[in-house]
Amino acid sequence: MQIIEVTEFGVRSAVIRLRRRDSALQFVLYPMIHMAKPAFYTAVTTRLKGADVVVVEGVGGGQRKRSVLVGALTLSYTVLRFNRRAKLVEQDIDYVALGVPVIRPDVSVEDFAASWRRVPLSHRLMMWCALPFIVVTRLLGGTRMIWSRSMEQNDLPSAAEEDLADWSPRLEAAFGGERDNRLLSALCRLHEERSGENIEVAVVYGAAHAPAIVHGLTKRYGYRPRSAEWLTVADV
Repeated sequence: MQIIEVTEFGVRSAVIRLRRRDSALQFVLYPMIHMAKPAFYTAVTTRLKGADVVVVEGVGGGQRKRSVLVGALTLSYTVLRFNRRAKLVEQDIDYVALGVPVIRPDVSVEDFAASWRRVPLSHRLMMWCALPFIVVTRLLGGTRMIWSRSMEQNDLPSAAEEDLADWSPRLEAAFGGERDNRLLSALCRLHEERSGENIEVAVVYGAAHAPAIVHGLTKRYGYRPRSAEWLTVADV
């Protein structure tokens, strides 16, 4: 199942609705790209207003707590706001203004830093060495260079993702692992406590977390994708 699509015309994200035969509750997954054209975030925000509960991503609970580590790693994409050709803005949805309950199950800044320290030093050094090249490419590159096929996301891991997990399980765990587990625990609690209610639970997380959400809910409770709607992230 395709989650993020990259073509010669543009980049699209699939808003996926998951249902279960014996549950009134439904999950709606919003696979996010953290830099996109403003219309993408406007479209997501408009749809979130119809949700009953919103589960959102954000290391540190979405707080603007200063963290050199998180700031440096996110620079790999936030630098895109300075690329005039890309015409992208950073994700900054005002969840409080939605007027619905918001759940933030992500790890704390301290927890993420601890996971990062468990990554072998050689692997961390390679990441730091690669970061400047990524930043320069995204700062100066054209849209086709920025939105390469490597940005695509499917529910099954790509060969590159499998190679990365084999090469550095600790690195994969830092960016996925515990964060995915906490997210799934929050979604499982919602199912166990409110599956009989006719409510919509919106899950707003980075696209890389989408496979864990889909497979986790399918395996544990039998929720399956029943429909999808494409939203345009950016033009190429």
